[in-house]
Amino acid sequence: MKATVLVVEDEEKLRRVIELQLKTAGFEVEQASSAEGALRLVDQADVILTDLRLPGMNGLELLANLRAQDSHKPVIVMTAFSSVETAVEAMKAGAVDFLPKPFSLDHLMTVVNKALELRTLRDENRELRAELSQRYEFDNIVGRSPGMREIFTTIERVASTRATVLLCGESGVGKDLIARAIHHHSPRAAKPFVKIDCTALPENLMESELFGYEKGAFTGANTSKPGKFEQADTGTVFLDEIGDVPANIQVKLLRILQEREFERLGSNKVRHIDVRVLAATNVDLRAALEQGTFREDLFYRLNVLPINIPALRERKEDIPFLARHFVKKSNKDLGSPVESISDAAIERLLGYDWPGNVRELENVLERSMVLASGAVLEAVDIKLDTAPKARAAAAGSFLPEGTTLDEYERSIIREALHRAKGNKSQAARMLGLTRNALRYRLTQMGIES
Repeated sequence: MKATVLVVEDEEKLRRVIELQLKTAGFEVEQASSAEGALRLVDQADVILTDLRLPGMNGLELLANLRAQDSHKPVIVMTAFSSVETAVEAMKAGAVDFLPKPFSLDHLMTVVNKALELRTLRDENRELRAELSQRYEFDNIVGRSPGMREIFTTIERVASTRATVLLCGESGVGKDLIARAIHHHSPRAAKPFVKIDCTALPENLMESELFGYEKGAFTGANTSKPGKFEQADTGTVFLDEIGDVPANIQVKLLRILQEREFERLGSNKVRHIDVRVLAATNVDLRAALEQGTFREDLFYRLNVLPINIPALRERKEDIPFLARHFVKKSNKDLGSPVESISDAAIERLLGYDWPGNVRELENVLERSMVLASGAVLEAVDIKLDTAPKARAAAAGSFLPEGTTLDEYERSIIREALHRAKGNKSQAARMLGLTRNALRYRLTQMGIES
């Protein structure tokens, strides 16, 4: 389709010359002799070319009106050479370029084509932003159960504030997606969102990763480096699995939350920062308080706005909607022939317990779609995790004969450490504990490694 240029010029001869040149170059042209007349034609235009000196409303006032209407049409202003200062003022008001009179027709075409390229880039940018926005729209955090509807309402209420939010729920329930939704709907949406996986960071590197370090702070520190919190300045930090943060780092996090300040490793300079903190945990932090592995003052700083996300087995009415959502998503991502899922397949999904929650459901459906051959995913196509479960102990035999509870717990912990090859974080995950809770038990038992 031909692009349309709206020419706003009160001098008829010049307006006619511009019209002929644009039409010769393949453009459609709309004309107006005043800003008032131009406003009635704005919707039909791709680019607006306007003089600054007009009868009645002038070009600057026209720009102000377009901005008030949230118009994204690029505007080029024409002005006498002696009025370049006014043209600069127009650029500040939103014009994309200006043409000093008199101008050549070649210069006119160069400026118009440049404005059209800019419009294309702006449109593409808006489309990309819309796609990004859609990823975190509440409709894409699928759930129609009362529990999820309550969470959606809470997100809308807390997103506009800078209050700290603590997301609680089992692994795989969607804490990461909800954290991103809170950020995306907040005034900080255009600012950085920095996720910190506390479990993935080795304890000896955690301080330098979070708070940065100065040159020479330790062997190999050849340059200074900002930490995750500095990278997130003016934006949002998401602390995933906050229960795994060791005690010495908990003190520094408390300072960030209370004073909004910190020091890099190897530096005495206090740095101030503006970040919103979101945190998530899949363990009971109150139990960690009782065990002494999590600071009480930090817990209450984090627990300002708690959001408890229910497990999938507690909201099975959401499974049909989630299943259809993931089939549609995977059909596009995988190029799978599967386009829909049958009622029988959904019934099979409803009969499963989903220990891995929504993440496990998505993985099961993706695996099933890869292996399926038809356009409809049937019950027989559903590939559930059928790994054998550990046998339950025989009735009445809670502990091996002649073994005390302490001895039995000690042997289990030693076995977990052995299987994890001494990696305490991995051993803790095997045992369903946080790294701090495991460390506390090892200390109580006098086990060093």
